Amino acid sequence: MIRLLSASLAALLLLGACSGPGIKKQTFDPYAASKATSADVVKTGTLGTLEPSMLKPPNVPFTIGPGDVLDIDLMGSTEGPQQTFVGPDGKIYFHLLPGQQVWGLTVPQTQALLERGLSQYVRNPHIGITLREVHSRRVWVLGRINTPGLYELNSPMTILEAISKAGGLFTSRMSGSAEELADLQHSFIIRRDKLIPVDFNKLIRQGDTSQNIYLEADDFIYLPSALGSEIYVLGAVGRSHPVAFKDEVSLVTALAQCQGLAKGAIANKVAIVRGSLHEPSIAIVDAQAILEGKKPDILLQPKDIVYVPQSSPGSLSSYASLIVNSFVRIIAANEGAAAGGANAPVPVNISLGQ
Repeated sequence: MIRLLSASLAALLLLGACSGPGIKKQTFDPYAASKATSADVVKTGTLGTLEPSMLKPPNVPFTIGPGDVLDIDLMGSTEGPQQTFVGPDGKIYFHLLPGQQVWGLTVPQTQALLERGLSQYVRNPHIGITLREVHSRRVWVLGRINTPGLYELNSPMTILEAISKAGGLFTSRMSGSAEELADLQHSFIIRRDKLIPVDFNKLIRQGDTSQNIYLEADDFIYLPSALGSEIYVLGAVGRSHPVAFKDEVSLVTALAQCQGLAKGAIANKVAIVRGSLHEPSIAIVDAQAILEGKKPDILLQPKDIVYVPQSSPGSLSSYASLIVNSFVRIIAANEGAAAGGANAPVPVNISLGQ
């Protein structure tokens, strides 16, 4: 997925007055070299900062949900603890009681609910409940991990604890090192369909615990392989998909492999994003002028993201944020579908907004 954009040049159309907060301005002559084959770049700075509250254990008590397994014991009963499943509708069935709605209740609240219900049949009932299995609150840990998959979130858990629970980073048998196998520059975490600005390079390689946030249910952690070399083409093209990098791939070649520009594409504001997902660099190029032969083609690098907009982009920082968020959502959808055993991945041309 992406490494720093080299400067060289031609065909670059910066968004001039559209430099947003945190953008480092860079001046240059786009025609300084007559045979330039790559684009100059502007650093956008970080795409966000972590909220201090994310570094603190959540103080919200665990609540029961569908799929959870409870051991329920009616004190004094000769039957002993009964294993009870929370159904898809959030109800449990115990003893003489009809279905009891426990979805969203804590264990003590569930205990009180059952005792109230059983008081119709049993004098002064006392219930003991043990949370046996958690399936309603889980996190995804995928990629270059020894045991990728879904993991229960039944107590406060940080990113590093989740990675450890999944067996840690996959280690090379040749070198014994995990660093070259996971691409930390392009690792990410998504929460409620939004990228959380965790710098995995700082967290794992530098041991920066200020990046080690606590997880929430349905968080998606992905650590991709460092061996991948695709170029990702997104947005208003005929068919968005990864383009294999072989020897040399130009912007025109990548667009052609994606069936060219789609109707309504704003071809003079095509973005090339390169570098860390946390601190990406972005170049805006006039693809229309390149396709018409008025400007030289641009050489791409492995893991570049090429994005063709259908509406005018705003500041460089907001444009980069849109592209990176669209990209990670697509990767998460495809990797999640594959991990879940789906027969086909989610297509990368799904509508993600402009």
